[in-house]
Amino acid sequence: MTPSPPKKAAREILIDVQTCKGCNLCVEVCPRKVFAQGDRRSRSGYSMPAVAAPEKCSVCFLCEMTCPDLAITLIEENP
Repeated sequence: MTPSPPKKAAREILIDVQTCKGCNLCVEVCPRKVFAQGDRRSRSGYSMPAVAAPEKCSVCFLCEMTCPDLAITLIEENP
């Protein structure tokens, strides 16, 4: 029996307040519901998503790849 690979986790999920335009595509695309509608505003006044459940992140990078403004950065726990 071969051991399963270690489970990936995010050490940090960053949303850039200067570039986020509040499209909330990250909320829609995340299979684990890490993001939610947020109350915080970006520098341009857009309603930004919130990182509601960072412990659920499996570091699939869908949010990073989908973000049209490159406003999301995932930092892996054990790269």
